Amino acid sequence: MVLLVNQGKASENQRLFNNAVIRVQHLHQLAAKMINDFEDSLLPEERRQLSKIFPLSFCNSDYIEAPTGKDETQKSSMLKLLRISFRLIESWEFPSQTLSGTVSNSLTVGSPNQITEKLADLKMGISVLIKGCLDGQPNMDDNDSLPLPFEDFYLTMGENNLRESFRLLACFKKDMHKVETYLRVANCRRSLDSNCTL
Repeated sequence: MVLLVNQGKASENQRLFNNAVIRVQHLHQLAAKMINDFEDSLLPEERRQLSKIFPLSFCNSDYIEAPTGKDETQKSSMLKLLRISFRLIESWEFPSQTLSGTVSNSLTVGSPNQITEKLADLKMGISVLIKGCLDGQPNMDDNDSLPLPFEDFYLTMGENNLRESFRLLACFKKDMHKVETYLRVANCRRSLDSNCTL
């Protein structure tokens, strides 16, 4: 009987992981489409200027402690990757509402409300996965209760500024890529696959 309960729990956890990966893949693809559509709407000179800006810019999420490369990501525990993913998603709860100012009405990429809802669903799913990893143990992560750094960072950006719009979209894409990577590695770890390469 215990074996059946454990198998059921493992199956449910796998389903939750699969859903989380699918959801973040969708958000990453959406972010890529938004930035491509935005770039396509620019004049060639504007595009050249923006290509020089982003590598020098920073994102709100740069202040969230996270693995800095493939090796560090692969060495991180499943729980750590889930917690970082949770914080990255959480950091976009408010800024996702400003994406409306960066996407013209003619672009068909989904409304900012849909993006905000998708982020909220993903955050809830990751929260359940974290609780499953803790398996009844107390959550000892002090960072969960800390306010997000510069929570209103993106909200202070002017909606009509080309650079700021591009930066917002580029940061959203970058962060969704990070979360997708972290969830893929965490899911692979769950499967006890020794070859969780990126």
